Amino acid sequence: MIRVLVADDQAMVRTGFGMILGAESDIEVVAEARDGVEAVAEARRTKPDVALMDIRMPRMDGLEALKQIANDVNVVVCTTFDHDEYVHTALKNGACGFLLKDAGPNLLIEAVRAAVTGDALISPSITVRLLQHMNSPPQQQPHTLSARELDVVKLAAIGRTNAEIAQELFISIGTVKTHLASVQAKLDARNRVEIAAWAWESRLIGQK
Repeated sequence: MIRVLVADDQAMVRTGFGMILGAESDIEVVAEARDGVEAVAEARRTKPDVALMDIRMPRMDGLEALKQIANDVNVVVCTTFDHDEYVHTALKNGACGFLLKDAGPNLLIEAVRAAVTGDALISPSITVRLLQHMNSPPQQQPHTLSARELDVVKLAAIGRTNAEIAQELFISIGTVKTHLASVQAKLDARNRVEIAAWAWESRLIGQK
């Protein structure tokens, strides 16, 4: 059972998320929070597997709350394209995924499950659009990744799941996971999102 905390200052959003997630047999909403202070308190009290975190909330915003709980909880930031400027900060603070509030029930469920398994960021289109809006200067970052590791990173950065990467590169899912673990260690990245962000910042996407 995946235990979820929903943090949003809008009651309708919390209720809607709760109804959608509660209908799934493998997901349980264990707590709600109206602001960042409550989110941190509820995360420490209930110890959920995943926290869905709004950004703009009273008393403490979602970015600060994320920073305080990211070491213990997989946090998926709830945002809109109007808030792309927050993405880089959220990455630095430990977010493991992003969700558009109007993305629909299927993507909400996918985002929660992906946060637990580490298998996907969320949908490829959302991942690509969010990471493309990170305003970093065009530069090629130094690295020690192998050619095969770079192949894996490029596919992960455009939202491919481990299974899709394995199929495209004709390798096993276990090998994909091994490569990603090696990349994470070499880049000192905390999660898959930071690996993807590094690939976009380094302008690896689009290279052959």
